[in-house]
Amino acid sequence: MALNIVNEKEAMSYINSGNLLFIQGAAMTPHHLVEAMCNEAERLSNVEIIHLHTEGIAPYADEKYATAFKLNSCFVAGNVRKSINSGLGDYVPIFLSEVHLLFERNIMPIDVALIQVSPPDKHGFCSLGTSIDVAMAALRSAKVVIAQLNSNVPRSHGDGVIHIDQIDAAVEHNSPLYEAHAHEPTDTEIKIGKNVAELIEDGACLQMGIGGIPNVVLKQLTNHKNLGIHTEMFSDGILPLVESGVINGSQKYLKTGKIVSCFAMGSQKLFDFIDDNPIVHLKEAAYTNRTHLIAMNSKVTAINSAIEIDFTGQVCADTIGRYQYSGVGGQMDFIRGAALSQGGKAIIAMPSTTKNGDSKIVPFLKEGAGVTTTRAHVHYIATEYGVVNLFGKNLRQRAKALISIAHPNHREGLEKAAFERFKRSLV
Repeated sequence: MALNIVNEKEAMSYINSGNLLFIQGAAMTPHHLVEAMCNEAERLSNVEIIHLHTEGIAPYADEKYATAFKLNSCFVAGNVRKSINSGLGDYVPIFLSEVHLLFERNIMPIDVALIQVSPPDKHGFCSLGTSIDVAMAALRSAKVVIAQLNSNVPRSHGDGVIHIDQIDAAVEHNSPLYEAHAHEPTDTEIKIGKNVAELIEDGACLQMGIGGIPNVVLKQLTNHKNLGIHTEMFSDGILPLVESGVINGSQKYLKTGKIVSCFAMGSQKLFDFIDDNPIVHLKEAAYTNRTHLIAMNSKVTAINSAIEIDFTGQVCADTIGRYQYSGVGGQMDFIRGAALSQGGKAIIAMPSTTKNGDSKIVPFLKEGAGVTTTRAHVHYIATEYGVVNLFGKNLRQRAKALISIAHPNHREGLEKAAFERFKRSLV
């Protein structure tokens, strides 16, 4: 079967009013197809759009397209945050490890999937590039698959292979992939990163994301040995450690020697590293984020973040009160996987205060805040003032430990609030 290469207008003719439409995310967001879809808005109504974290602009979330498109996202990135919090779109709280079940169980049966792939090889196989996550599950469910063929898409090893027979229509459009560059870490992030790095042992299997704190942590690991990667995402920060041999995956039980992830975001250098590199295995999120598989590796060290934490250890990582900021994602998948791993460490790392100077360690979560990681699952908490382990501590002991790593300006007030809550001194 030959690949059906069409123009944008023909490709969009497969989309009809009332369809449930999936858009591939992260660096692989098919912006050219998204733009073409929005150009068809006048003839469409009530097209429900489902996706994870997409990068770049998301015009379908704009109020002017409210009749044509309805967003129902499983993660809230900055490009759709305003839409969802204004009531134009909706958010589905769900573990990343379970999103595929929405498609496989026909809870969200996909009509059309928009993806971005490499041109086919001599055998007719295309690569989904750097974002496999839930895309493969969506493709298996989709009645129609529309692909943007882009020669800049790296050919990744792992699960992200699709044959041209599975593509109903393809549009050729070469454009640079979306690059995500981490900001220079702040002094606070540097202190947090150093505190976290001290917890990491030789032979550890790491899960961490993008940003100032993960980058600082990675920069502190140059003298470590035999580190591995089993994560949901990675970025440029790991590259120097791979080049130096610090990250070699030799101590991993699962996929020994391989860097395992379900998506990657970063610079062109990262994309070049992934391209046809057999040590990188990009798998489905149903694999990378499955708790019992994570736990099969020893010394799993999972590093995640938080918006606020209350005295009992409840972690809010996806809302600011009622305001939906991001999503549940894979935090709980890896917190639990690390906790069950032999010698594993589940770490929540965050600054002690917000940008406005408010304490992120609080007596009670804000009204409407979501609990991302429960108090029964939480273990290590790190701020710029140190690290505490809440596992096995009672509520009063947890409050005392957390206050010890809160910002000094807030400790007295927090101690008073703790006394009021627990009706006795923390001493």
